[in-house]
Amino acid sequence: FQRCVGMDALNSLHSTTYEIDEKHGTDYHKRFLEFVKMIQKENLVIGGAMTDPKGDRSKGPSEQDDPDLFTRIVDSDEKGVYVSGAKAHQTGCINSHWIILMPTIRLTQNDKEYAIVGAIPADVKGLTYIYGRQSCDTRVMEGGGDIDLGNAKFGGQEAMMILDRVFIPWDKVFMNGEFEFASMLVERFTCYHRRSYVCKTGLGDVLIGAAATIADYNGVPNVSHIKDKIIEMTHLNETIFAAGIASSHQGHKMKSGVYLNDDMLAQVCKHNVTRFPYEISRLAQDIAGGLMVTLPSEKDFRHPEARR
Repeated sequence: FQRCVGMDALNSLHSTTYEIDEKHGTDYHKRFLEFVKMIQKENLVIGGAMTDPKGDRSKGPSEQDDPDLFTRIVDSDEKGVYVSGAKAHQTGCINSHWIILMPTIRLTQNDKEYAIVGAIPADVKGLTYIYGRQSCDTRVMEGGGDIDLGNAKFGGQEAMMILDRVFIPWDKVFMNGEFEFASMLVERFTCYHRRSYVCKTGLGDVLIGAAATIADYNGVPNVSHIKDKIIEMTHLNETIFAAGIASSHQGHKMKSGVYLNDDMLAQVCKHNVTRFPYEISRLAQDIAGGLMVTLPSEKDFRHPEARR
């Protein structure tokens, strides 16, 4: 679970660190490659932390009343840098091994202290996670076994990350004040990550299969409007997939040697993902009927009397 954000962060940093070094004579790219070697050798999961709370979005990081609404460098010494701030909506952060901190918006000269990219262990000192809420949270406490909980060991989750003087050693720092490259990193990460939303089609496949199975259970697999709905679900799902794959196929080689997928098609993929899964779900509910939305809980299903 949740390798896409780290993959997108690594790809975007590969080219960005190379081009920072090209301009400034730094050694970020070398440090970065050593980090990647370790990650690959140990098969570790990376969380990409880009989204900051932002506060007043009409103002930049250095203009905020609270300076910690964007992650920033608060101190440094011969060993490394110390950062404080927060990262919001961090999907999969708690079950990652390492977190890569990145800027979230275009920065100016006044925002240099916010131009920080670095890798930290997920259990580093000074990092606090505030676990996010999901619509089915209470099912965990209802005594169900497997059906209502889903995959309890590998399921998705989100959290707010609070950073209080978190230390990053110099060999894990991949940007340090080069504010003019923040927008490049954000744009390239976004291009990769919006293409990565093609993963939602896997969920779509499962939902389409479940809807078709329910139609079989109800004895109506050959009814015309049922078939039309399953066809439409498949059409929408494969349209998402097609945009993502096309974006990758149209990729071009960067100076560092990695490929960047097509930006426009990546945006189309993301745009489709913000619309089509909801329509696929609506059609699944039409096919399933009340069975899907009013089904008793697993606890009731396993009740010694009610289950009969």
